[in-house]
Amino acid sequence: MSIRVPYVDGVLTSAQVTATARSIARAQEPSGAIPWVPGQHTDIWNHVEAAMGLLVGGLVEEAEAAYSWIPELQNPDGSWPMKIVDGVAAETIGESNMSAYFAVGLWHHWLIRRDRAFVERLWPSVRAGLDFVVGLQLPFGGIAWTPRDPFALLTGSSSIYQSLRAGVALADLMDDPQPEWEIVGGRLGHALRRHRDLFEDKSHHSMDWYYPVLGGAVLGADGADLIESRWDHFVRPGLGALCVDTNPWVTGAETCELAMALDNIGDHRRALQLLTEMQHMRAADGGYWTGWVYESPSYPNPNPNAFWPEEHSTFTAAAVILAVDALGERYGAATSGSGIMRGTSLAARFEELALECGCDLSEAAQHA
Repeated sequence: MSIRVPYVDGVLTSAQVTATARSIARAQEPSGAIPWVPGQHTDIWNHVEAAMGLLVGGLVEEAEAAYSWIPELQNPDGSWPMKIVDGVAAETIGESNMSAYFAVGLWHHWLIRRDRAFVERLWPSVRAGLDFVVGLQLPFGGIAWTPRDPFALLTGSSSIYQSLRAGVALADLMDDPQPEWEIVGGRLGHALRRHRDLFEDKSHHSMDWYYPVLGGAVLGADGADLIESRWDHFVRPGLGALCVDTNPWVTGAETCELAMALDNIGDHRRALQLLTEMQHMRAADGGYWTGWVYESPSYPNPNPNAFWPEEHSTFTAAAVILAVDALGERYGAATSGSGIMRGTSLAARFEELALECGCDLSEAAQHA
């Protein structure tokens, strides 16, 4: 099955998207692992995102090598090490968000390739990962960062919400129902909509601002209000979105993720604007610089108007490709996996499942 590589008119052509996918492939290790940049560490979340970018860019063999490598590093409890260097776990304890995201990648692969045998082979690994994750739910509904860190991160929990929906979709495909995931997802969604103050305070990170929308828990008018609440704080017109509000540093990955969050709530104009404006970070070989320092901070880079760090990161390239695919439905061409962030192809949002079965998951979350 051939893949129609996406494009967005006036921003990136299909050939340019493939060139960006090839920049990811150049960093891929012989094992299939995809580090942040060549020679640095790998984590499963960013590895999966990079594999998704490879697949959308038409590099099927490289993407499938990336997915096939993932179970090799899985811990006995179903989690994955937080940090992997040269195929060895440098930090063995499992992290919830990283351990959940394989579900999104495998569902995305199914949407594009429709290869049931591939899904069947990797499904046990995804299932074990999500079983680990749901066991970390805290009383208020958030998901603990790790088994030894009993606090929940808003960005990570928002991504887990999407991962659980992908997991339920895969479970339906495999005829292997996972009702516990649905209950945990319902309680998690309630926490993300109503109790964001109970998550660990990381509000200086832009991801904590837009990820509840990107992950699909906060949509519609509430999602639009959330995005508007800190737009001027985190967005620099003509350049992109900040990573943190403590440094004058716009980053490509956060800018593209914000574009996809805007797409989730129907704000296509600003989504396209962000994707267009961040192209100043594109390198001649199709890769992307991680970020751009636009003023002179005291740290980490004393030089204004400079790319920093001096690297082309695989996670940034992947975010660009996925943003092109998401917007391609409206502005050009897209793959059959383009709705992965919008959630159009995932299992129903958990509050909708609750209505179908007559459950009140929000009430359960409040009284847990």
